[in-house]
Amino acid sequence: MNGDKSMEEIKKPARTLSPQELKMLRSKARLLEPMLRLGKNGLTDSVIEHVRRLVVKQKLVKIKLLRSFLEENDRKKSAEKLAEGTGSELVDQVGFVVVLYKR
Repeated sequence: MNGDKSMEEIKKPARTLSPQELKMLRSKARLLEPMLRLGKNGLTDSVIEHVRRLVVKQKLVKIKLLRSFLEENDRKKSAEKLAEGTGSELVDQVGFVVVLYKR
């Protein structure tokens, strides 16, 4: 089991945002409307590229996951995959909403 825990810790990306920065970004994100809605087509390469462009341009991006998307995908894994694929930080993932930030 100890081997499993160390593998999980290795897989998790190190956060570079302080707790104060996360709190500030979450409060800013509450005021945002979702810029993208992900549906039944899922996370394709073109969607990840589009999100990457949004994050570079806007810095703070809110994404809504529709129920049709969640029927086939896991929320947390999808949020992590989006953050990793776009080179951004996962600020928040609550319910059907994902918030990404790029410095």
